[in-house]
Order: sequence, then C-alpha cells, then structure tokens
Amino acid sequence: MTQKLTPGTAVLLVIPPLLWAGNAVVGRLVHELISPSALNFIRWVLAFAILLPLAHGVLRKDSPLWPHWRRYALLGLLGIGLYNALQYMALQTSTPINATLVGSSMPVWMLAVGALFFKAAITRRQLLGAFLSMCGVLLVLSRGEWSQLMAFRLVPGDLFMLLATVSWAFYSWLLAATREPTSIRNDWAAFLMAQMVFGLAWSGSFAGVEWATGYSHITWGWPLMAALVFIAVGPAVLAYRCWGVGVQRAGPAVAGFFVNLTPLFAAMLSTAFLGETPQLFHGVAFALIVGGIVVSSRR
Repeated sequence: MTQKLTPGTAVLLVIPPLLWAGNAVVGRLVHELISPSALNFIRWVLAFAILLPLAHGVLRKDSPLWPHWRRYALLGLLGIGLYNALQYMALQTSTPINATLVGSSMPVWMLAVGALFFKAAITRRQLLGAFLSMCGVLLVLSRGEWSQLMAFRLVPGDLFMLLATVSWAFYSWLLAATREPTSIRNDWAAFLMAQMVFGLAWSGSFAGVEWATGYSHITWGWPLMAALVFIAVGPAVLAYRCWGVGVQRAGPAVAGFFVNLTPLFAAMLSTAFLGETPQLFHGVAFALIVGGIVVSSRR
C-alpha cells in the first residue's frame, strides 16, 4: 500500500501538519472559552455547512453512501468523533509540548497498526525513517538541549493524546482500504461529507454527554468565533481533503511520517507570533524529519 512519493503528493501531505499545528495552538488558546467536545461538535457543524453546497447529493436516499454506511460510520468515529475530541481534551491539561511529544509517536503506531491489523510488511527503511524522524521531533521539543526532556512530566491529557494518535493511525489505514463506489471516492467533497454525516452524530453524542454531566461551557465572543472559523475551514475541510488524497497516493505508512512535521511547524508559528529568531536546531530537526520521510518512502 506504499507508492512512490512524488513532489505533488509531498505537498499534499505537508499541508495538513501545518494546519494541525495551528489547530493545536488555537485549541490551547480557547480551552477556557469552550469545553473540548462542544468545540469539536461546533467545528464539524460549520465544516458540514461549508461542504453541503458541494456534496448535498450524498444525503439522498439513493446515494451510494448508504450501502457502505458501516465503513463511513467507523471512519467518522475514528477521524472526526474521537481524534479531534481527544486532542482537545488533551489540551485541557497537557502542555502543547507534551501533547506534541506524545503525538510524535505516530510513525510507530502507523507501522504497528499496519502490521497487526492490515498485514502490511515493515521494512528496515521504514524503521530507520521512524528513528530519524522522531529524533528530529525530540530535537525541536528539547530546543537543542536534551537535558530538558528529563523535565517532562506526564499528565492525564497525555493519555488522551496517545489514544487520539492510535485512533488516527486506524483512520489512515482504513482510508487506504478502498471499498466504496468510485462516484464517492473520486469526489473529495462527497467522500468527506460521507464521513461527516456519521462524524457529526458521534461528536454530537460526545457533546451531549459533556452537557449532561455539567462539564460543558461556552463563552461567546469574537476570539472564539474567529477560532471556530479557522479550525472549520483549515484543519477540518482543507487538511482532511489533502490528507485523504495523500494517503491514497503514498500509503498510510509513508504519510504517517509527515505528521512529525507538526511540532516543527508549531515551533515556527511560535517563532512568528513571539518574534523569536530561528535557531540552528530548527534546521537540523527539519533535516532529520525530512530525512526520515525520504528514507521511509524509498522503494
């Protein structure tokens, strides 16, 4: 399920980590304004409204979606319901650095899930690529000083991030297992809408449980509204579109290495917002992460 990595496919797989880095920053900024499940549900309601004019045909009774509803219900649970809700829950108690560190295990989980559940072989190149890529992530997180890694302390949010990472690994492998009619698969808006139909049900259920337990809270204002628009358009619609096509072209195992660009992009965004000067370790980390991608994707 691994194909040649072309420059166009690489661009598609770079866009999601950049947007997800922004999603993590925004999610942390608004964690006091809105509860995690409510944030996830409203985000996908807006994304649904954006896609509706492009893919409303999916909702018809004669749509080719319904014979495959079990597959889309599972994709909606893993990629829309669980992953994002768990990530926002993680950001309630975990620092962005810790959450990113846990998320950097994505290549390992992607390879493990592929081998255990999808009969995918693990090559030495992929293992070497995973090692190089994770070294780059650790270099970013430690800011070039490895002693700082010893100061990390795990909190409950880190467990939520681990569960989110495993959920995304299963989601990515299921994306590559093409079973639906080409009329849906070849229409990116219809394919994403088919997942949203069930993802909204899952995320709405989680938000309902959150509200019933008295944990839900929303403080409306321009900061929250701007954040919702960003995460609905960028990390939701655009990122999922690019990720879905990229996984189909390169395979889940190779695509998983691109996730490790997220902490690097997060560091770059912090540099832009804080006015800090980029350091040498940023360049070294970028070389290691890209090196891991190149090594793992070679035939």
